[in-house]
Amino acid sequence: MSKSRLVVATRLPAAVIERIHRDFDAFVPPNDLDGPQALQAVMDTKAQALLVSGKTRLDGDLIARLPAHLKIVATCSVGFDHIEVAAARTRGLIVTNTPDVLNDCTADMAMLLILAACRRAAEYEQVMRRGWGTAFGMGEFLGQSVSGKRLGIIGMGRIGQAVARRARGFGMTVLYNNRRRLAPDLEQGAIYCETLDALLPRCDILSLHAPATADTENLINARTLALLPKGAVFVNTARGQLVDEDALIAALSSGQLFAAGLDVFRGEPNVDPRFRSLPNVFLCPHMGSATVETRNAMGLRCLDNIAAVCAGLAPIDPL
Repeated sequence: MSKSRLVVATRLPAAVIERIHRDFDAFVPPNDLDGPQALQAVMDTKAQALLVSGKTRLDGDLIARLPAHLKIVATCSVGFDHIEVAAARTRGLIVTNTPDVLNDCTADMAMLLILAACRRAAEYEQVMRRGWGTAFGMGEFLGQSVSGKRLGIIGMGRIGQAVARRARGFGMTVLYNNRRRLAPDLEQGAIYCETLDALLPRCDILSLHAPATADTENLINARTLALLPKGAVFVNTARGQLVDEDALIAALSSGQLFAAGLDVFRGEPNVDPRFRSLPNVFLCPHMGSATVETRNAMGLRCLDNIAAVCAGLAPIDPL
């Protein structure tokens, strides 16, 4: 039986590539493909499936030009703001993502950012790289304790709940805002706040876990940042589009925020250079899911979806 034809538009771990070559008739270029390049590859190879990541933007116009032989676009991510899903539905194209498999890994990253921001890890690391050499007094260069603090979570989905579980290990009080209140067995004692205005004044630390949509664009802005207690800590492992970066930089510069831990930004991979000049920001290059185990699981989950659809079965993770 002939193998299904697949275009791979993103670089993947070796274990995933091994399965691709074993199970599919695949076009695997050495570099990531943008939207037009992916379209051309699908047309040239007559592919039935396209595997992308957030680097490949598929807007409505491009989706309308995809050939009829393409059955599925599988994105190797939980977020799908780079794909116009409504246009894909109109075209009859199946789109899948990779939920669940990166929950723990991204929650670990959120906790890393919380700890690093609160304890001034970026500044301490720079002191050591410069050679240290000067003893600090008992009242100098102090961070903030994480244990016992009030953690606000915006977006209490799978990843938000995983962060809440970790926070309880630090004795933190968890508060959250979500589109709807969770059932008590999922809340696990977390305090529901119906609005951001009710949540933000009660947060020592705020962590974002909401998707990037028209409704969440610039959710964190000058007004919402001002609602946080002075000296709060802000963490983002969701999407840069949720944040007005001018307002965030102003809050970090003025002391309204004690610190921030950021894994996502607008305009990635070209980050606003002002972030690099701020000592109270711990920066990561969008690595929330970047472990061997998780990236393998994400890639293999994409292939599971593709294999199902190409075999005439329902996708596992339809959007």
